[in-house]
Amino acid sequence: MPFSGENSPLTPSRRTVLASGAALGAAAAVGTALPLTASAAQGAGNPSAGEVFTLGVASGDPDPYSVVLWTRLAPNPLAEDGLGGMRGTVEVEWEIARDERFSRIVRRGRERTDADAGYAVHAEVAGLAPGTEYFYRFRTGRHLSPAGRTRTAPAFGVVGSGLAMSFASCSQYEHGYFTAYHHLAADEPDLVLHLGDYIYEYKADSYVSPTGNVRDHSGPETETLANYRQRHAQYRTDADLQAAHAVAPWLVVPDDHEVDNNWAGDVYEKPEIPQPNFIERRANAFRALYENMPLRRRSKPSGSHMRLYRTVRWGALANFHMLDTRQYRDDQACDDGWKVCADAADPARTLTGDEQEAWLIEQFRRSRARWDVLGQQVFFARRVNASGATSMDSWDGYRGSQERITEGWLDAGVRNPVVLTGDVHTHWANELKANYADPDSEVVGTELVTTSITSGGNGADSDPNDDNNLKLNPHIKFRNNQRGYVRTKITRDEFRADFRVLDKVTEPGHPARTRASFVIADRNPGLTEVTPR
Repeated sequence: MPFSGENSPLTPSRRTVLASGAALGAAAAVGTALPLTASAAQGAGNPSAGEVFTLGVASGDPDPYSVVLWTRLAPNPLAEDGLGGMRGTVEVEWEIARDERFSRIVRRGRERTDADAGYAVHAEVAGLAPGTEYFYRFRTGRHLSPAGRTRTAPAFGVVGSGLAMSFASCSQYEHGYFTAYHHLAADEPDLVLHLGDYIYEYKADSYVSPTGNVRDHSGPETETLANYRQRHAQYRTDADLQAAHAVAPWLVVPDDHEVDNNWAGDVYEKPEIPQPNFIERRANAFRALYENMPLRRRSKPSGSHMRLYRTVRWGALANFHMLDTRQYRDDQACDDGWKVCADAADPARTLTGDEQEAWLIEQFRRSRARWDVLGQQVFFARRVNASGATSMDSWDGYRGSQERITEGWLDAGVRNPVVLTGDVHTHWANELKANYADPDSEVVGTELVTTSITSGGNGADSDPNDDNNLKLNPHIKFRNNQRGYVRTKITRDEFRADFRVLDKVTEPGHPARTRASFVIADRNPGLTEVTPR
């Protein structure tokens, strides 16, 4: 039987959707907002007997006429078999409406899920209107999910009044509470980008932050499909992460920890610790990644391969080129780490692989957008330390790729290239140069790097005017070592970035503030610092 607002126990208000999003357990059935308390932030809790929507809801990869809706059934999220306490085949209904009370339902349908799908549900809902806000939810039997908010992209060719977009990276569950996700949700963005390290693979206490671990991973280091499913479920029980998913559609790309730290192509991190089943491990990780993310069917993995790079167009305002910088790369030069390494400059070395590089450059050539945004994982700008070394895991370790991509957007006449980056657990704002050896060289693009949600623990505030990184790299204009995310506003005339920080993540409920703000003006690559807000 179709379900409607009249049949629901209690229809959630818009504020409930935005502030509490996918709250846990019994709260899910009645749409009740949870306060930001230690128990809510930890999120694992004990779901009410039989409750199945303990992992919340999500949406993603919008285009002008369709969007992906996601949920996963798990009455026992931490079950060691990774199936969340489910059995058999289950039919799940979904509906999408123009209003938060679900009185104007525009589409509804049903999906089947079972153990083979990890009890995940992916509904690709078509026939929607461009540039429109929607609300959605799921039901199976007597169980009603929390409601989520989503949005379609504007029609092709429409610039529109602007886009509120936030991006984040690196959420190590053990290192802190996901309070930054709570504040990201409270900002009510139109779109969220997650740039990798959504989960971490380690067993409890094997990766300890400088400020100490405040929560524990369940299960061993992730290697099997059951391990990865359990780990994703543990993260998804967090109320703040659920709120961030429920507030807006997401574009996601993984980095390394979704599989194994610093993996590269078919090469695992620790050659001194043999992993004869690494390719099988990667296949397990990719399968669980797909099951737990609002990705389209075209991203469904085939064994150990998964097509993740794609372009999502936001009308004529912005193209989001989401990259995969792990699956196709050569092994890190000089055994990884920070090195002075001649091999890093070998033009034959690739970070993206030839096919993805050619695809990206073709996207540049076809673009008519005001902003071309690369959503990717590792540091793009040149960055040297006091000994002249660079990171072999970043684009500096693959200078041929770094230079070809830059030349690609210059040759294509891209109007405004902006690179968005995660991975390094610190905020950075960088100007991209035609020649990094010449401080007076032309600025040809801009990079914004988000700090971690929790990885690395609390961190500490830092003075950009007394930072050796900036002195050694004058094209770097800002660095801060606190946790948080980046909030942006993209319009036809400018791209504004607010670097949001929290003083502590080892205690729940700390406020967020804007540490610094920068503007990139249309047709003027580079950074202008402006008053934070």
